Order: sequence, then C-alpha cells, then structure tokens
Amino acid sequence: MSTVGIKQVAETAGVSTATVSNVLNRPDRVAAATRARVLQVIERLGYLPNAAARTMVSGSTKAVALVVFDVRNPFLTDVARGCEDTMLEFDNAVMLCNSDVLPDKERRYLDLITEQRMQGVLINPVNPTAEWLGGLRSRGLRVVLLDNVADLPDVCCVAVDDVAGAEQAVTHLLGRGHSDIAFVTGPMSMRQSIDRHAGSARALRRAGRPADALRVVEVGAFTAEQGRRAGERLLASADRPTAVFCANDLLALGLMQVVLRAGLSVPGDLAVVGYDDVDAAETAAVPLTSVHVDGYELGQAAARMLADEIDTGVEHRHQRQVFEPKLVERASS
Repeated sequence: MSTVGIKQVAETAGVSTATVSNVLNRPDRVAAATRARVLQVIERLGYLPNAAARTMVSGSTKAVALVVFDVRNPFLTDVARGCEDTMLEFDNAVMLCNSDVLPDKERRYLDLITEQRMQGVLINPVNPTAEWLGGLRSRGLRVVLLDNVADLPDVCCVAVDDVAGAEQAVTHLLGRGHSDIAFVTGPMSMRQSIDRHAGSARALRRAGRPADALRVVEVGAFTAEQGRRAGERLLASADRPTAVFCANDLLALGLMQVVLRAGLSVPGDLAVVGYDDVDAAETAAVPLTSVHVDGYELGQAAARMLADEIDTGVEHRHQRQVFEPKLVERASS
C-alpha cells in the first residue's frame, strides 16, 4: 500500500507544498477557501503528516513527558491518567518516565526529553531547586511541577496541601483517644514526608501535646513492602504504639497485613490511617481510613497548565494550584 505524500496533496488541491504545510502548521496564513479545499483533499486521500518533517519545521514534537517517582503507586497512576487524557485533547502524546527518586535517572530522562525535542515536561521532581529549574528552562523546556514548591514562584505547580491533610489524620486519631501515635513514612528528605510530618506535629501542638511525642518510623520507599517492614519493626518494639499514621496508603496496607497476620486486630490493637485514598483502601480486608486526594484531577490541572504555556508562549502566566485533601473515615481507625 503506497503512502500519500504532501506533494500528492498539493497537486490534487492545486496548491504548492508550502501552502499544504501552512495549512497544517500555520493555518492563519492561508485564505479560508484555500484552507478548506486543502483540508478536504487531506481527508479524502487519508494523508498523515510526517512527524519527523514537522519537527524539523516547528523545532519540537507533538509530545510531552511525565516524570514521576513510581507509576506503580496507584495515586501516581491516577495522576498519569489525568495528564494523558488532557494532553490528548491538545493532540499531544505523553511519554511516561519513572525516576525511582534517583537524581541520575531523572537527569538521564531529562536529557532524552531534550534530545527528542519534546514541548515540555510534567515532573514530580527529586530535588527541585532554582538552579535545576533554570537548567531545564535553558533547554527550552516548558515545565509544570507536580509538587508543593512554594519557594520556586516562577513556574507552574500543582500540589496537595499535605500539611493540612496530615493534620486531619492525626487529629482524627487523637479524637479517638490515642496518645501514642507513630508516623510511618518514606525518605524524610522528600517533600511529601516533610509536609506530612509537619502536619502531624501541628495536630499534636494544637491538642496541647509536644510535637516530638510523635514516633517517626522512616523506611526506604512509599511501597507496601516497606510498609510490611515498618509493621514488623513496630510489632517487635517493647512499647508498641496504639495508632499509626502512614504517609501513603501503600505503606498502610502493607503494615496492616503484618498486623493481621500476627493475629492482632485493626483497629482494636492498632488503629491505622493512610494517605491518598487509592481504590484499594476501600476494598482492603479492613477498609482503610485515608486522606482523600483526587490524583486524576491533579493530573488534569497540571496538563492544562502545560498546554496553556505551550500555546501562549511568553504571554503565559504561571499558576500555582493547591488541592485541599479530605479525611475519609473507615473501619481501620
């Protein structure tokens, strides 16, 4: 089967190849009647523009990248779907990348994104700094951060108020009569851990209790496996807490597995609260109380910001949108 080329479209429509190119890439430069005739021929012949050729003309591909810590996390899967569905509305494909919270892996992906001449990147950054952001901008990349980076005002950002969400979680446990509460989290160097710890401490202070009364259990990642390890550590301790707030649902679900396998009850022996409210939270053996965040909506918002910056260029005004979380009470607490 032969492929229809731009020359055949031009000959059939009675115009130059440059006019066909303008119809596809700069339609405002072509008279309405001519544009309609060319589009009619394109549809009749089934012509598909050559992506490589369009890249040479425009300097970029019709694609953006999404770089997240680990798309196996159901919350980030929802974010990715929101980004993908929205970018498709703007005829942009999305390349998905997992950084695994590794700076070198993130850098390699950003190099590849630049080489592929993508129009921009939606990124859950490992270590966002002004210097790091400036390096991306110097490559010509538009950037939207999936992170609560208040100290980088000159960039689009979507995030969740994790301080408020964590405060709701610990306030809930305090209200259930718990005074010995553990906070299980991934690396404390990550902003999610920092903000959710800050919210937990704020809840204790507002209840008239010392913030350092919170027992912090730091693990290597926000995964169910690491949650199981945290559970084993807590059960092995001589002074087991009565409640645990986990910085995400995967940690909480893994921890609950260990508790239940040990013949203990949730929440009778240990109350548990998670964060993100992924689908598995509601369907767990003991339905998990969790701080609800709409990952899909967050992904949509980020994609719209990036699409607007691609479309408007220097006239684009950077935005920072922070989503408010809400505690969903279930049987685990």
